[in-house]
Amino acid sequence: MTSVVLAGGGTAGHTSPLIATAQAIAQRGSAELVCIGTAKGLETRVIPEAGLKLELIDPVPLPRTLNLDLLKLPFTLTRSVRQARAVLKRAQADVLVGFGGYVSIPAYLAARTMRVPVVVHEANKLPGIANKVGARFASYVGTTFPETVMRGGALIGMPMRRAITHPEMSPDEARRQLGLDPDRPTLLVSGGSQGAVSINRAVEQARPGILAAGVQILHVLGPKNFTDADVVIAHADGARYVPVAFVSDMAVAYTAADLMLGRAGAGTVMETAVSGLPVIFVPLPWGNGEQGRNAAELIAADAGWLVEDGDLDGDKLAELVRDALGDPARLVRMSATARGMYPSDAADVLADAVLAAAQKGKMNAPRTD
Repeated sequence: MTSVVLAGGGTAGHTSPLIATAQAIAQRGSAELVCIGTAKGLETRVIPEAGLKLELIDPVPLPRTLNLDLLKLPFTLTRSVRQARAVLKRAQADVLVGFGGYVSIPAYLAARTMRVPVVVHEANKLPGIANKVGARFASYVGTTFPETVMRGGALIGMPMRRAITHPEMSPDEARRQLGLDPDRPTLLVSGGSQGAVSINRAVEQARPGILAAGVQILHVLGPKNFTDADVVIAHADGARYVPVAFVSDMAVAYTAADLMLGRAGAGTVMETAVSGLPVIFVPLPWGNGEQGRNAAELIAADAGWLVEDGDLDGDKLAELVRDALGDPARLVRMSATARGMYPSDAADVLADAVLAAAQKGKMNAPRTD
């Protein structure tokens, strides 16, 4: 029996590839799986929901400026590494696979001190600090985008669940499951696992015009943004606006939709491309421009739209949605283009790499505790 520990959390960008990889490993049999996360992240809900065991350690934020958190870093890092070592020891880990985020650096360092082989997956075009550290001593490094430069990196794509890469549900079945009209054109709106206030505001402004065009809206607001005021709204012709806090299985939502409005996180870009779902991307307006880079190839190939956050308003959104859904032939072309752009077997490739690293580690000298 091979013992695999998986570390990653915070947002769906880390938890989704973790879960997909864990499921691919489980399908190969003879593996014990334990996940490491923190109490602050999405993993406290989605990892147990996926049937995976989760153990928590303290997060280690990496400050980019001189502040109190930076002064505390040696203490918090030492404490979290000790906690991660305890998880690895209890699991009798043969390999650690990390997906980045605050939880990964202590997990990587703990594995290093115990001579547990490390496997890294980087979801974004620009590698995060945690994965840069882990890649320095990793047995295997998988990347999602061709432009990503990491030590020893192999381009494999984004690990995704089989429900996304091999959907078995029809669009009308997916719409019924989500409480939607199976016969209406459908706009899916999602700002990611944390929601997006600017997108939510533009949808509120555009909603009357979109519903009047006969288009129903499934709006994933994000748990922090969903309130008692968010209720189903029906237009006179029957098209409905259906707000929800969260969708546990986005594969169903992708299948149900004809068009999506959302951010351009790496997970969203890859999952919608493989699903063949055209997207109006609205990249986060701050940071290093990473989200805009994530969607750049799809936009260049006319397989999606890009609207800057500051340019998004209700009138522009309503016009984009009406134009897009009013040209079904173009949507079909965009869907076919997107499907062919990125690998869909990354979960299987990474699972095999993880098990190979574990097997190689077993043949090496005994690890220290």
